[in-house]
Amino acid sequence: MTTITAPALGVSAKPLWARITAIGPGVLAASFFVLLVLIAAVAPAVLAPYSPTEIDLTNALADPSWQHLFGTDEAGRDVFSRVVYGTRLSLGIGLGATGIAMGLAIIFGFVAALSGGVVDTLITRILEVFFAFPALLAALLVVSLFGPSVTTSIVAVGISSMPGYARMVRGQVLSVRNSGYIEAAQALGHSRSTVIRQHLFPNAMRPLVAVVTLGIGQSIVWASSLAFLGLGVPPPSPEWGALLDAGRNYITTQWWLEVLPGLVIVLFAISVTTVGRRVQQQLEGAGR
Repeated sequence: MTTITAPALGVSAKPLWARITAIGPGVLAASFFVLLVLIAAVAPAVLAPYSPTEIDLTNALADPSWQHLFGTDEAGRDVFSRVVYGTRLSLGIGLGATGIAMGLAIIFGFVAALSGGVVDTLITRILEVFFAFPALLAALLVVSLFGPSVTTSIVAVGISSMPGYARMVRGQVLSVRNSGYIEAAQALGHSRSTVIRQHLFPNAMRPLVAVVTLGIGQSIVWASSLAFLGLGVPPPSPEWGALLDAGRNYITTQWWLEVLPGLVIVLFAISVTTVGRRVQQQLEGAGR
């Protein structure tokens, strides 16, 4: 007779707990903050205690308290609620600008690396011309030509950050193109498009995951900088940069109008970069 012994309780939970603790407190905290930002973008009413447009002149410029975590602005609106409701717009700007930058970078980087010769030289020289202009200055030029708006902010930040990504994509493609598994795939008779799609593209882009996540936070920071200069999303929008622009006149008296929204921007940029680096480590480990 064969005896079947039931598994002990908690055996399956131990590997899960070990994996969670192996992530590290910093990554866990960053992941939690990114999750809060995503919740704020999808369902802001879950986190915001007030409407972002609710005016209470009797409670204008109130200090941060349990009733108003980030204080109130000159119209008595709850700053924390405005930060929460502005998350969707700010995150949309960051994702849109990074998407434009990476889309153009992939096109320029792959064409330059795979074509070589005159084409590679021409694209490299064009990118060097872009590099001659500081990214924020190029974004200011685009906004000044087409006027401040959400679309202009996305396009301006995306175009200005594209050259750096394009140079990195080109370098990654050149590195992967001469790898042994690419030569093996070509020796097996795979078509050029199949080699690019199944081998070259995923392996060239894998190390850039952390760069993309960094770009999202950086795009939000740059868009906020444009808004702080009065060239971003116009008020009374609760977009994070617009909140900085609205609070700069009170920075010496009501510090929370400037410091607390700015702190959220910095924390999100750090958190999304930390999560991206962790994802990159996992992808590199899986690729070995």
